[in-house]
Amino acid sequence: MSRIGFIGLGIMGSPMASHLARAGHEVIGHTLDPKAYARLEADGGRSADSVEAAVKDAEIVITMLPNHPQVEQVVLGPDGVFAHAPKGALLIDFSTIRPESSIALAEAGAAAGYRVLDAPVSGGQGGAEEGVLSIMVGGTEADFETATTIFEVVGKTYIHVGPHGAGQVVKAANQLVVGGTYALVAEAIVLMEALGVDAGKGLDVLAGGLAGSTILERKRKSMVAREFTPGFRIDLHHKDMGIITDAARQADLSLPTAALTTSLIAAGRAQGLGSLDHSALLKVIEKLNGLDEK
Repeated sequence: MSRIGFIGLGIMGSPMASHLARAGHEVIGHTLDPKAYARLEADGGRSADSVEAAVKDAEIVITMLPNHPQVEQVVLGPDGVFAHAPKGALLIDFSTIRPESSIALAEAGAAAGYRVLDAPVSGGQGGAEEGVLSIMVGGTEADFETATTIFEVVGKTYIHVGPHGAGQVVKAANQLVVGGTYALVAEAIVLMEALGVDAGKGLDVLAGGLAGSTILERKRKSMVAREFTPGFRIDLHHKDMGIITDAARQADLSLPTAALTTSLIAAGRAQGLGSLDHSALLKVIEKLNGLDEK
Protein backbone atom coordinates (compact mmCIF):
# COMPACT_ATOMS: atom_id res chain seq x y z
CA MET A 1 0.00 0.00 0.00
CA SER A 2 1.15 3.54 -0.75
CA ARG A 3 1.28 6.82 1.16
CA ILE A 4 -0.85 9.15 -0.96
CA GLY A 5 -1.30 12.91 -0.83
CA PHE A 6 -4.60 13.65 -2.58
CA ILE A 7 -5.28 17.25 -3.62
CA GLY A 8 -8.83 18.10 -4.70
CA LEU A 9 -11.83 16.44 -3.06
CA GLY A 10 -14.61 17.62 -5.33
CA ILE A 11 -17.39 15.71 -7.07
CA MET A 12 -14.86 13.35 -8.65
CA GLY A 13 -11.92 13.51 -6.26
CA SER A 14 -13.86 12.79 -3.10
CA PRO A 15 -15.12 9.31 -4.07
CA MET A 16 -11.77 8.46 -5.67
CA ALA A 17 -9.86 9.32 -2.49
CA SER A 18 -12.35 7.33 -0.42
CA HIS A 19 -11.94 4.26 -2.64
CA LEU A 20 -8.18 4.43 -2.15
CA ALA A 21 -8.49 4.79 1.61
CA ARG A 22 -10.91 1.86 1.85
CA ALA A 23 -8.53 -0.23 -0.25
CA GLY A 24 -5.88 0.18 2.43
CA HIS A 25 -3.76 3.02 1.07
CA GLU A 26 -2.71 5.75 3.51
CA VAL A 27 -4.53 8.76 2.08
CA ILE A 28 -4.07 12.33 3.29
CA GLY A 29 -6.36 14.76 1.50
CA HIS A 30 -6.40 18.51 1.05
CA THR A 31 -9.17 20.57 -0.52
CA LEU A 32 -10.68 24.05 -0.39
CA ASP A 33 -14.04 22.82 0.94
CA PRO A 34 -13.63 21.55 4.53
CA LYS A 35 -16.98 19.75 4.32
CA ALA A 36 -15.37 17.23 1.98
CA TYR A 37 -13.08 15.94 4.73
CA ALA A 38 -15.86 14.14 6.60
CA ARG A 39 -16.27 11.47 3.94
CA LEU A 40 -12.55 10.82 3.58
CA GLU A 41 -12.07 10.53 7.33
CA ALA A 42 -15.08 8.22 7.64
CA ASP A 43 -13.46 5.95 5.05
CA GLY A 44 -10.13 5.80 6.86
CA GLY A 45 -8.26 8.73 5.33
CA ARG A 46 -6.92 11.86 6.99
CA SER A 47 -7.26 15.56 6.23
CA ALA A 48 -4.53 18.16 5.88
CA ASP A 49 -4.83 21.94 6.14
CA SER A 50 -2.27 22.60 3.39
CA VAL A 51 -0.72 21.08 0.30
CA GLU A 52 2.56 20.78 2.20
CA ALA A 53 0.97 18.76 5.00
CA ALA A 54 -0.74 16.46 2.50
CA VAL A 55 2.35 15.65 0.41
CA LYS A 56 5.37 15.95 2.72
CA ASP A 57 5.65 12.18 3.27
CA ALA A 58 3.85 10.98 0.14
CA GLU A 59 5.14 8.33 -2.21
CA ILE A 60 2.37 9.21 -4.66
CA VAL A 61 0.69 12.59 -5.08
CA ILE A 62 -2.68 12.79 -6.82
CA THR A 63 -4.30 15.95 -8.13
CA MET A 64 -7.91 16.20 -9.28
CA LEU A 65 -8.55 19.87 -10.03
CA PRO A 66 -10.76 21.92 -12.39
CA ASN A 67 -8.26 23.34 -14.87
CA HIS A 68 -4.59 24.01 -15.65
CA PRO A 69 -4.23 27.22 -13.56
CA GLN A 70 -5.24 25.34 -10.41
CA VAL A 71 -2.99 22.39 -11.25
CA GLU A 72 -0.03 24.64 -11.97
CA GLN A 73 -0.53 26.58 -8.75
CA VAL A 74 -0.83 23.46 -6.63
CA VAL A 75 2.09 21.66 -8.25
CA LEU A 76 4.51 24.42 -9.23
CA GLY A 77 3.74 27.15 -6.68
CA PRO A 78 6.07 28.06 -3.81
CA ASP A 79 3.86 26.11 -1.40
CA GLY A 80 3.15 23.37 -3.91
CA VAL A 81 3.86 19.73 -4.54
CA PHE A 82 7.33 20.09 -6.05
CA ALA A 83 8.37 22.31 -3.16
CA HIS A 84 7.42 19.83 -0.45
CA ALA A 85 6.95 16.24 -1.68
CA PRO A 86 9.87 13.82 -1.22
CA LYS A 87 12.18 13.61 -4.22
CA GLY A 88 11.28 10.73 -6.49
CA ALA A 89 7.58 10.87 -5.67
CA LEU A 90 5.15 10.07 -8.48
CA LEU A 91 2.58 12.75 -9.38
CA ILE A 92 -0.60 11.42 -10.98
CA ASP A 93 -2.69 14.27 -12.35
CA PHE A 94 -6.24 13.05 -12.90
CA SER A 95 -7.36 16.55 -13.95
CA THR A 96 -8.44 17.38 -17.49
CA ILE A 97 -6.13 20.13 -18.75
CA ARG A 98 -4.34 21.21 -21.94
CA PRO A 99 -1.83 18.70 -23.35
CA GLU A 100 0.87 21.37 -23.39
CA SER A 101 0.29 22.02 -19.68
CA SER A 102 0.75 18.33 -18.89
CA ILE A 103 3.96 18.26 -20.92
CA ALA A 104 5.26 21.34 -19.10
CA LEU A 105 4.43 19.78 -15.71
CA ALA A 106 6.31 16.61 -16.65
CA GLU A 107 9.34 18.61 -17.77
CA ALA A 108 9.32 20.68 -14.58
CA GLY A 109 8.94 17.51 -12.53
CA ALA A 110 11.87 15.81 -14.23
CA ALA A 111 14.05 18.85 -13.60
CA ALA A 112 13.06 18.86 -9.93
CA GLY A 113 13.41 15.10 -9.39
CA TYR A 114 9.79 13.97 -9.70
CA ARG A 115 7.93 11.55 -11.96
CA VAL A 116 4.68 12.69 -13.59
CA LEU A 117 1.73 11.05 -15.32
CA ASP A 118 -1.21 12.81 -16.95
CA ALA A 119 -4.18 10.54 -16.31
CA PRO A 120 -7.49 12.27 -17.09
CA VAL A 121 -10.60 10.20 -16.47
CA SER A 122 -13.99 9.62 -18.03
CA GLY A 123 -17.13 8.32 -16.41
CA GLY A 124 -18.43 11.30 -14.48
CA GLN A 125 -19.57 11.28 -10.89
CA GLY A 126 -21.28 7.93 -11.31
CA GLY A 127 -18.12 6.30 -12.57
CA ALA A 128 -16.11 7.84 -9.73
CA GLU A 129 -18.61 6.68 -7.11
CA GLU A 130 -18.63 3.14 -8.50
CA GLY A 131 -14.86 2.98 -9.07
CA VAL A 132 -15.27 2.18 -12.76
CA LEU A 133 -13.65 5.18 -14.43
CA SER A 134 -11.89 4.99 -17.77
CA ILE A 135 -8.35 6.36 -17.39
CA MET A 136 -6.17 7.48 -20.30
CA VAL A 137 -2.55 7.79 -19.24
CA GLY A 138 0.37 9.74 -20.70
CA GLY A 139 3.95 9.30 -19.48
CA THR A 140 6.53 6.54 -19.30
CA GLU A 141 5.63 2.87 -19.32
CA ALA A 142 7.56 2.32 -16.07
CA ASP A 143 5.62 5.02 -14.23
CA PHE A 144 2.35 3.67 -15.63
CA GLU A 145 3.20 0.23 -14.24
CA THR A 146 3.94 1.78 -10.83
CA ALA A 147 0.59 3.56 -10.86
CA THR A 148 -1.54 0.52 -11.74
CA THR A 149 -2.11 -0.19 -8.04
CA ILE A 150 -3.89 3.18 -7.94
CA PHE A 151 -5.72 2.87 -11.25
CA GLU A 152 -7.15 -0.55 -10.45
CA VAL A 153 -8.91 0.88 -7.39
CA VAL A 154 -10.60 3.85 -9.05
CA GLY A 155 -10.98 2.61 -12.61
CA LYS A 156 -12.24 -0.23 -14.73
CA THR A 157 -10.28 0.64 -17.88
CA TYR A 158 -6.79 2.14 -17.67
CA ILE A 159 -4.52 2.27 -20.68
CA HIS A 160 -1.10 3.78 -21.33
CA VAL A 161 -1.81 5.77 -24.49
CA GLY A 162 1.57 7.41 -25.11
CA PRO A 163 4.10 9.96 -23.82
CA HIS A 164 3.40 12.96 -21.60
CA GLY A 165 0.35 14.86 -22.84
CA ALA A 166 -1.09 11.90 -24.75
CA GLY A 167 -3.61 11.22 -21.99
CA GLN A 168 -4.97 14.73 -22.38
CA VAL A 169 -5.25 14.35 -26.16
CA VAL A 170 -7.30 11.17 -25.72
CA LYS A 171 -9.44 12.89 -23.09
CA ALA A 172 -10.11 15.74 -25.52
CA ALA A 173 -11.30 13.17 -28.06
CA ASN A 174 -13.46 11.61 -25.35
CA GLN A 175 -15.11 14.93 -24.53
CA LEU A 176 -15.80 15.55 -28.19
CA VAL A 177 -17.65 12.23 -28.47
CA VAL A 178 -19.49 12.80 -25.18
CA GLY A 179 -20.59 16.33 -26.05
CA GLY A 180 -21.70 15.34 -29.54
CA THR A 181 -23.60 12.35 -28.20
CA TYR A 182 -25.47 14.45 -25.64
CA ALA A 183 -26.47 16.86 -28.41
CA LEU A 184 -27.76 14.02 -30.58
CA VAL A 185 -29.67 12.38 -27.72
CA ALA A 186 -31.22 15.77 -26.95
CA GLU A 187 -32.33 16.15 -30.57
CA ALA A 188 -33.72 12.60 -30.57
CA ILE A 189 -35.82 13.36 -27.48
CA VAL A 190 -37.16 16.59 -29.00
CA LEU A 191 -37.96 14.84 -32.29
CA MET A 192 -39.81 11.93 -30.70
CA GLU A 193 -41.82 14.11 -28.32
CA ALA A 194 -42.75 16.56 -31.09
CA LEU A 195 -44.23 13.68 -33.08
CA GLY A 196 -46.16 12.26 -30.13
CA VAL A 197 -43.86 9.34 -29.30
CA ASP A 198 -42.97 8.39 -25.72
CA ALA A 199 -39.30 9.41 -25.65
CA GLY A 200 -38.58 7.22 -22.65
CA LYS A 201 -39.69 4.08 -24.46
CA GLY A 202 -37.97 5.23 -27.63
CA LEU A 203 -34.64 5.68 -25.87
CA ASP A 204 -35.04 2.27 -24.23
CA VAL A 205 -35.12 0.79 -27.70
CA LEU A 206 -32.16 2.87 -28.91
CA ALA A 207 -30.11 1.86 -25.88
CA GLY A 208 -30.42 -1.79 -26.87
CA GLY A 209 -29.32 -1.32 -30.47
CA LEU A 210 -26.44 0.10 -32.46
CA ALA A 211 -27.17 3.59 -31.08
CA GLY A 212 -26.57 2.33 -27.56
CA SER A 213 -23.95 4.08 -25.41
CA THR A 214 -22.96 4.65 -21.82
CA ILE A 215 -24.69 8.02 -22.04
CA LEU A 216 -27.98 6.37 -22.99
CA GLU A 217 -27.47 3.74 -20.30
CA ARG A 218 -26.79 6.25 -17.52
CA LYS A 219 -28.66 9.38 -18.54
CA ARG A 220 -31.67 8.63 -20.72
CA LYS A 221 -34.15 8.46 -17.83
CA SER A 222 -32.91 11.65 -16.17
CA MET A 223 -32.88 13.53 -19.48
CA VAL A 224 -36.47 12.57 -20.28
CA ALA A 225 -37.43 13.61 -16.74
CA ARG A 226 -35.49 16.90 -17.17
CA GLU A 227 -33.34 16.18 -14.13
CA PHE A 228 -29.97 17.85 -14.56
CA THR A 229 -28.25 17.48 -11.19
CA PRO A 230 -24.59 17.94 -12.08
CA GLY A 231 -22.38 14.92 -12.41
CA PHE A 232 -20.23 16.95 -14.81
CA ARG A 233 -21.12 20.60 -15.29
CA ILE A 234 -21.63 22.39 -18.58
CA ASP A 235 -19.05 24.93 -17.36
CA LEU A 236 -16.38 22.23 -17.26
CA HIS A 237 -17.38 20.76 -20.60
CA HIS A 238 -17.11 24.25 -22.07
CA LYS A 239 -13.52 24.36 -20.82
CA ASP A 240 -12.86 20.97 -22.41
CA MET A 241 -14.26 22.07 -25.76
CA GLY A 242 -11.79 24.95 -25.68
CA ILE A 243 -9.00 22.38 -25.32
CA ILE A 244 -10.36 20.53 -28.37
CA THR A 245 -10.56 23.74 -30.40
CA ASP A 246 -6.97 24.68 -29.53
CA ALA A 247 -5.70 21.18 -30.30
CA ALA A 248 -7.44 21.14 -33.69
CA ARG A 249 -5.91 24.51 -34.56
CA GLN A 250 -2.44 23.29 -33.61
CA ALA A 251 -2.91 20.23 -35.82
CA ASP A 252 -4.36 22.30 -38.71
CA LEU A 253 -7.52 20.23 -38.65
CA SER A 254 -11.11 21.05 -39.54
CA LEU A 255 -13.49 19.38 -37.07
CA PRO A 256 -16.94 20.71 -38.02
CA THR A 257 -18.91 18.58 -35.57
CA ALA A 258 -16.59 19.73 -32.79
CA ALA A 259 -17.27 23.34 -33.77
CA LEU A 260 -21.04 22.82 -33.65
CA THR A 261 -20.85 21.00 -30.31
CA THR A 262 -18.67 23.78 -28.91
CA SER A 263 -21.27 26.35 -29.97
CA LEU A 264 -24.14 24.40 -28.38
CA ILE A 265 -22.27 24.07 -25.08
CA ALA A 266 -21.35 27.76 -25.19
CA ALA A 267 -25.03 28.54 -25.76
CA GLY A 268 -25.86 26.55 -22.65
CA ARG A 269 -23.51 28.72 -20.60
CA ALA A 270 -24.94 31.88 -22.16
CA GLN A 271 -28.43 30.70 -21.16
CA GLY A 272 -27.30 30.37 -17.54
CA LEU A 273 -27.07 26.58 -17.55
CA GLY A 274 -23.37 26.33 -16.71
CA SER A 275 -23.91 24.84 -13.25
CA LEU A 276 -26.16 22.05 -14.58
CA ASP A 277 -25.13 18.64 -15.86
CA HIS A 278 -23.94 18.57 -19.46
CA SER A 279 -27.03 16.52 -20.34
CA ALA A 280 -28.83 19.88 -20.01
CA LEU A 281 -27.92 20.39 -23.67
CA LEU A 282 -31.50 19.16 -24.00
CA LYS A 283 -32.65 22.55 -22.70
CA VAL A 284 -30.52 24.28 -25.34
CA ILE A 285 -32.12 22.25 -28.16
CA GLU A 286 -35.58 22.92 -26.74
CA LYS A 287 -34.94 26.64 -26.67
CA LEU A 288 -33.66 26.61 -30.26
CA ASN A 289 -37.02 25.12 -31.22
CA GLY A 290 -39.11 27.54 -29.18
CA LEU A 291 -40.36 24.84 -26.86
CA ASP A 292 -41.52 25.62 -23.34
CA GLU A 293 -39.31 24.26 -20.58
CA LYS A 294 -40.64 21.20 -18.84
